[in-house]
Amino acid sequence: MAERFEMGSRLKGESLVRRSLLRATGEVRQIRIMPDLNVVKIGGHGVIDYGRAVVHPLMEEIGELSRDHKIVVATGGGARVRHILDVGIDLGMPTGVLAELAGKISEQNATMISLLLSKYNGVRISTGELLNLPSLISLGMLPVVQGTPPYGLYEHPPKLGSIPPHRTDTGAFLMAEVVGGKNCILGKNVNGLYTENPFLNPDAEFIADITADELLEMQLEDMVLEPMAVELLRDAVHIREIKVVNAHVPGNITKAVNGERVGTIIRA
Repeated sequence: MAERFEMGSRLKGESLVRRSLLRATGEVRQIRIMPDLNVVKIGGHGVIDYGRAVVHPLMEEIGELSRDHKIVVATGGGARVRHILDVGIDLGMPTGVLAELAGKISEQNATMISLLLSKYNGVRISTGELLNLPSLISLGMLPVVQGTPPYGLYEHPPKLGSIPPHRTDTGAFLMAEVVGGKNCILGKNVNGLYTENPFLNPDAEFIADITADELLEMQLEDMVLEPMAVELLRDAVHIREIKVVNAHVPGNITKAVNGERVGTIIRA
């Protein structure tokens, strides 16, 4: 009779909450699935909602970039997300339900953006297909995915209010981190990060370079990206900076992908 084989495990009998154990797991080097991948997030409110005049030239720029660089495009939601959140909040929907509703909008934008990138082999993928990125890109595809992370009904309770804290900036960052990408670039309608909303205060100070801790300590009333993305950046393994650029300016996404100085850099 064959002997029982007992599977060896350093975690046998562990509760997975012991701090020294958790610290030790960080000593193992994680693989980088796609170390040359650029995750380019196209804002819904800041870019897509501006329509043809802004979006069409940007698609041409990203499409041409994809000929020489590995790129995945993540889409934001925009005005329609704000509308559905407003209705949902008024009706008393839980945060997890609000997250589900918001995700449907960024999905719609992903469909439209993938079609605009058709001549560059744009292909609409779901968040569950991220591990197919190496194959898709090796086949010459330009993947487009919704930016909303798939927490859905399991969305974390926000620290303030009821709006889901993990939205499309955060989703783009998490995509870049899990595949060990090269860049996480957030395309907005402003030149980068400011001390105040530059549309409301033209004298707001531009911030070209800042660390995540410094930014969070400022507790800005109005920030161009989601605070959760900045919080997660502090603990990231692979992505050690987020680039915020004005996607309305032709060539800015190209500069960011090529490592040229543009917009704001938020460092871990």
